[in-house]
Amino acid sequence: MIVRDATEDDVRQILDIYNHVILNTTSVYSEHPHTYEMRLAWFRDRKSSGFPVLVADDEGVVAGFSSFGHFRVWPCYRFTVENSVYVHAGHRGKGISKMLLQPLIDRAREMKLHAMVAGIDADNTVSYRLHQQFGFVEVAHFKQVGFKFGRWLDLKFMELLLN
Repeated sequence: MIVRDATEDDVRQILDIYNHVILNTTSVYSEHPHTYEMRLAWFRDRKSSGFPVLVADDEGVVAGFSSFGHFRVWPCYRFTVENSVYVHAGHRGKGISKMLLQPLIDRAREMKLHAMVAGIDADNTVSYRLHQQFGFVEVAHFKQVGFKFGRWLDLKFMELLLN
C-alpha cells in the first residue's frame, strides 16, 4: 500500500468512503450523502487552494483518504487548518489512518502553517487516540452541538502546533 496525492480519478472511491461514513457513523455531522459533483467540487477546491488530498492506494483501490483545508475563512486564520482522515470500512484496523495523517502533518509544516485542528465526535475514541499519538491535545469539548441518529452529539477539538 502506498500513500500518494489523489487525482480526479480517485474522487468516485473517495465519495464512496465519505458517504459510508455519513450514513453509518457520527464522524461527519451530516445526514445526507454527497453527490459525485459535490465531492468533485470539494476536491477541486482543495487542490486550487494548494491543500493536499492524499489516498492510501492498495493496488488501485482507495483504502482511505486524508486532507486539510481552511479552519475558518477569515484572513487571520490563514495559518491554521483542519484535517480529515477517513478509512474504508473494509480496511479499518490496519494502520491506514496513521499512514495518512503523518504526511498531512508533514505537508502542513512544509507550507509553513502554524496549527492543525481536528474536530472529533466525543465518542470516537479511535480517532481521538490516533490524534493523541501524533501530539494533538484536546483544547475544547462542545456539549450537544450536533444531532444525528436521534441523539445529541458532543464535539471535541484537538490541536497540534506545527512549529
